Amino acid sequence: MRKYFITGLLILVPLAITAWVLNLIIGTLDQSLLIVPDRWQPRNVIGFDIPGVGAILTLAIVFLTGLLTNNLVGNFVVRQWERLLNRIPVVSSLYGSVKQVSDTLFSSSGNAFRKAVLVPYPHAHSHTIGFLTGVPGGDVKNHLYGDYVSVYVPTTPNPTSGFFLMMERSKVVELDMTVDAALKYIVSMGVVAPDDAPTE
Repeated sequence: MRKYFITGLLILVPLAITAWVLNLIIGTLDQSLLIVPDRWQPRNVIGFDIPGVGAILTLAIVFLTGLLTNNLVGNFVVRQWERLLNRIPVVSSLYGSVKQVSDTLFSSSGNAFRKAVLVPYPHAHSHTIGFLTGVPGGDVKNHLYGDYVSVYVPTTPNPTSGFFLMMERSKVVELDMTVDAALKYIVSMGVVAPDDAPTE
């Protein structure tokens, strides 16, 4: 009975977690329906709610925004909008910081999370996987003597939180491993080991 129970868990737990995550994502995206007038809400049009309509609406808004801003007129409107936001004291610093991070993470020409590395952490006799994010800049580099790199060390099993470290390049070992394989290794707490041969 114990064997069958564990087998059932191994099958159902991944399905349950996947369904929970999808439900959380779709439920969050469905909040975009709040911008739709009440008389056009699915429950008032057809008599009941349809899960996922808000997710489709969100994806459509993102796609249309990218389509409309990918021309001279759209770029002009975006520049004017950003100029307006930059004049608002608190909003300007918050928006500027978030925009710099998003541009770095989502830009095809960015270098964020492009390389998995092995670093000594939290002490010299243990190691973990991190991701190169660049090199120290600003006044920080004036106080670091030597060749340093910036590394993001994610936590397990939630890689969206972690630690930002500036480490000597000589102590950082670049891994012959894709970022996706490294993330799977981290999220699985080392259970799902990457293949010996790197995957492109």
